[in-house]
Amino acid sequence: MALYFKTANPNKLLSEFRKAIDAEKILTWSYDSDGDFTHTVDQWKHKAWLRPKIQNGRLELFIIPPKNSNISSLVYAIYHGRFIESILVHCDKYFESGTATAFPEGSDNVSQG
Repeated sequence: MALYFKTANPNKLLSEFRKAIDAEKILTWSYDSDGDFTHTVDQWKHKAWLRPKIQNGRLELFIIPPKNSNISSLVYAIYHGRFIESILVHCDKYFESGTATAFPEGSDNVSQG
């Protein structure tokens, strides 16, 4: 499942989301030294990561599983739904639209099976 945010300035959108995390306005997400986002709520913490890419005039995020693990459909849904919710609440003025795919695509790193 990939996330796509259509925006005139994808770098600004990504930067503003990170600033909101750094300012502790967003408490349910963190990002690591690679720039990947993960949920911080205990139940979902480190179950997956969302790797941002800037391409084609949009911010794209692709899911990555923990090492030696798969991602369930429930984790897909939680990570994508809650990320969209958070970016809508905190960064809505920086993008026009956001979409989530139902199945892995692009640079998603998901084992099928």
